[in-house]
Amino acid sequence: MNASPRYEHLDRLEAQSVYIIREAFAKFENLAMLWSIGKDSSVLLWLARKAFLGSVPFPCVHVDTSYKIPEMIAFRDRMAKEWGLDLVVGQNTEALRSGLTFPNGKATRVECCGRLKKDALQETLHAKGYTAVFVGIRRDEEGTRAKERYFSPRDKNFEWDFKDQPPELWDQFKTDFEPGTHIRIHPLLHWTEINIWEYIERERIPITDLYFARDGRRYRSLGCAPCTSPVESHAVTIPQILEELRHTKVAERSTRAQDSESEHAFEQLRAQGYM
Repeated sequence: MNASPRYEHLDRLEAQSVYIIREAFAKFENLAMLWSIGKDSSVLLWLARKAFLGSVPFPCVHVDTSYKIPEMIAFRDRMAKEWGLDLVVGQNTEALRSGLTFPNGKATRVECCGRLKKDALQETLHAKGYTAVFVGIRRDEEGTRAKERYFSPRDKNFEWDFKDQPPELWDQFKTDFEPGTHIRIHPLLHWTEINIWEYIERERIPITDLYFARDGRRYRSLGCAPCTSPVESHAVTIPQILEELRHTKVAERSTRAQDSESEHAFEQLRAQGYM
C-alpha cells in the first residue's frame, strides 16, 4: 500500500517521456539516441523499447573516448547484442593518435572532453547525417542542463544558444525548426536522480554493477576512468542506494572532475555541442 503513490508517480513520468519519444519519432527524420551506458541513458533506452513494443527503431550512438571503465564497455556490448541494437560507436581517432588528451598530460580535462566527446560526437552526427538525437539528461543533474528544453535546437554547427530557447508550456512543444537546425531531445528532463533509481528498481532495468558498492565504495556517476571517482558507500542494493540518496547533500556529479574544473568552461563546452 505504501508503494502505490510512488508507482503512480513513476507512471506519469513514464507516460510523459514515452509521449516525447513518440512525438520526436513522428516529427524528425534520421533520428539517433545517445547512449553513455550510464543509468540515465539506460533508462532512456528502456523507455524507447517500451514506446516501440520492445524494439528501438533508430541507432544508438556511443561516443567511446577509449578511457571508459572496462566494465562499461563490456556491459554496452552485452546489452547491444541482447536487445538487438543498431550500435554506432563514434571516436576521435586523430586526437587519440596524437596523444592530445588529459591522461597523456597534453590537455586539460575540459580540452580532453572537447576533443574526445564533443568533437567525436559532432563528427559522428555529421558523418551519419543525424538531424536529431535523444539525450538522457535531467534538469536536476547539473546547472547548465537545467537551461535545456525537451526539444532543444542547435545551429548547423551543433552550437547551442542557451539564452534563446523556445518556450514549452502546458506540454506544447515546438517541433518545427528552420532547415539545417539540429535538435537535441531530452525525454528525461523532468526526472530526478531518485526517480531514475525507483524506475530501475520497479522495471528491473539492467545496469552495470559499477553502481553498487565494492569494498566500501561505488560509482554514483560514470564517465572516463581518469576523471571519475567512486563515493564512499555500502549500498549493494537499489533500496539501499535510494536510502543513501534521500539523506545525501553531495551533488551527483561532484565526482566528475571535469565538471568541477571550471563551471564557465563546462557551460561553454555544452554551448559548443557537448552533451
